[in-house]
Amino acid sequence: MNKSIKVAIVGQPNVGKSSIINSMGNASLHVGNFTGVTVEKKEVFLKRDLYDIKMTDLPGIYSLNAYTPEEQVAKNFLLHEEYDIILNVVDANTLSRNLIFTLQLLDMHKKTILVLNMIDEVEKKSHFLNKESLETLLGIPVILTSAKENRGVEEITTQIIALSKKELIKNKVFYDERIEQRIENLAKILRKSPHFKDYDYSRFLAIRLLDRDESVYKMIHDMPIFIEAHNALEKMYKNLENEFDEESTIDIFSNQRAAIAYDLQRQTLSLDDDEVSLSEKIDNILIHPILGLPIFLFFMWALFQLTFELGNIPMNLIDSAFSQTANFLAGFLPQGIFNSILTEGILPAVGAVVMFLPNILILFFGLNLLEQTGYMSRAAYLMDGFLKRFGLQGKAFIPLVSGFGCTVPAYMAARTLKNPKDRIITMLVLGFMSCGARLPIYVLIIAAFFSNYNPGNILFYIYIGGALLGLIVAKVLRVVLFKGEPEPFVMEMPPYRFPSGKALFMDLWNKTRMFLKKAGTFIALASMVVWFLSSYPKNMELSQSYNQKIEMTQNLESKKALINTLNAKLLEGSFLGQVGKFIEPVFKPLGFDWRMSVSVIAGLAAKEVVVSTMGTLYAVGGAGEANQGLIQKMQENVDFKAAFALIIIVMIYSPCLAAMSTFYAEVPQWAWRTFYTIYPNVVAWLLAYASYKILSLMGY
Repeated sequence: MNKSIKVAIVGQPNVGKSSIINSMGNASLHVGNFTGVTVEKKEVFLKRDLYDIKMTDLPGIYSLNAYTPEEQVAKNFLLHEEYDIILNVVDANTLSRNLIFTLQLLDMHKKTILVLNMIDEVEKKSHFLNKESLETLLGIPVILTSAKENRGVEEITTQIIALSKKELIKNKVFYDERIEQRIENLAKILRKSPHFKDYDYSRFLAIRLLDRDESVYKMIHDMPIFIEAHNALEKMYKNLENEFDEESTIDIFSNQRAAIAYDLQRQTLSLDDDEVSLSEKIDNILIHPILGLPIFLFFMWALFQLTFELGNIPMNLIDSAFSQTANFLAGFLPQGIFNSILTEGILPAVGAVVMFLPNILILFFGLNLLEQTGYMSRAAYLMDGFLKRFGLQGKAFIPLVSGFGCTVPAYMAARTLKNPKDRIITMLVLGFMSCGARLPIYVLIIAAFFSNYNPGNILFYIYIGGALLGLIVAKVLRVVLFKGEPEPFVMEMPPYRFPSGKALFMDLWNKTRMFLKKAGTFIALASMVVWFLSSYPKNMELSQSYNQKIEMTQNLESKKALINTLNAKLLEGSFLGQVGKFIEPVFKPLGFDWRMSVSVIAGLAAKEVVVSTMGTLYAVGGAGEANQGLIQKMQENVDFKAAFALIIIVMIYSPCLAAMSTFYAEVPQWAWRTFYTIYPNVVAWLLAYASYKILSLMGY
């Protein structure tokens, strides 16, 4: 008995579906109407080897957001009838426009064949369509046909039979990470119903619901999950529309698919038309095979120059404000523990971090500007070939760049990498991208030890150096632990647009609020702990002995030296000093004293705490010296080699606890969790030690 294969032929109007059917030899054609409607129904019956192939030619349809009766018929058939394979016919002359509907079909996650008809007309224009590349990017078979020349038509039945024997391949096309997050959350709600247990089906329905498909909305209306899904949808609609600055999520999905389709066409179809769009003219420069990468590096260099030069202007004002406040409160409040905690612990430590807020905001502003103009997506496309040399795919560029802001969302952005190997490799090297929290440490070290150089250049070298080191580690991981090539990728290529001022400043405000909240809570609490550990236990006998010497000394310089010596001895005898002495042997080969060792360990909680801890341990002259005082103390107590080693450590070692927790949540395998926890710290120590020794040999 022959095996039956049911095929749905679908495509936009006037793509040549009927011509292809008419070109099929030995086919019997049956024409009728779809049940209940006066819409023509064509069915083609073919016999090939041991297979009976029934192909239903559906009315032309532009989108699953159907409007006309014919489109509704085609949509209902695709969503509710039984068939084995979708045969999607498109006009190769208008590839980008046709692929928008193809992407909707791929959302359904069914076996699909893409037929590019009228390929002869494309070739007459001296265009070339890379079939293999399009197959790789979409993950489905592609057939080039010309119904007029009867070319490629026979291959259709051969491919239908071959595909019917194969397993379904996972979808390779995904949307913006913000949309993907909502899709996943909504799909989880749908899977609570016994009707939607299948992961791929629940994902498709979630996409249709977010795309405001009323027919799917009605489908779940009477189900127990409806109220939860409805409430979630209302929030998602509002949030997505605000985030993308669009009136409806329909427009958001339309823009997403159009951008992806445009990128697919650009990567697979060479065009020789004299007239090109403004976006294409700009792209010819910005993503030029030779000039593109230097242009990108120039943009990043300019951003770091602005970050340091402009950020330095308000730094001293903020530092002075905290200093004056601390001095005023020290004299105004009653003497005691609370006075000391506030004026010697919290205010100097928090001030030492908050004064770097302008630098951080300038960096975030620049990155957001590049993203909103559409350039960041071009950079990902540009970097694809470069990243592949290091075992990463181009789409990894987005989480990597996000890592310059904050590692937590960068880990979450890696969700868009659906290939498990690509995803884990990317997440394992994200820590090499210096987050905004490390910026205060870099600025402090640069001010103390690289003041004779261009600070912006030094900052640029640090960030780029960390990124290049991460790429090298990614290559090692790909060769040793994740053998195989990274997958090709498809992502949106939005048109260039002027950034939304409202969106830019709202994002900056949110980051400012989060940073200040962190400084006012977590860092303040950490400063209190550090102050307590550095102030107790009290050595009254030592204090009395030195206080007597201080009172008897008339020379101000000698008196100041005695005060600093007393403070240093009290710190060494404190709880924090004891901890520092205990871990000092680990860091001593790097030239670190116990103060630097404690500060580095404290940075595992939050990188900003490194500066505040140093402010407590080094700025022993009292409140009001969080900036210049700390810089001077570091110059007096830390040599250049150790400062360079500190940069290496901060650049590489484990990110903050929040980031590590996010990694653990995203990667459930304990083997990778353990590896992730250990390897960056080992690499950081080894490279810091090597740099320290090399600088020693060079005479530093």
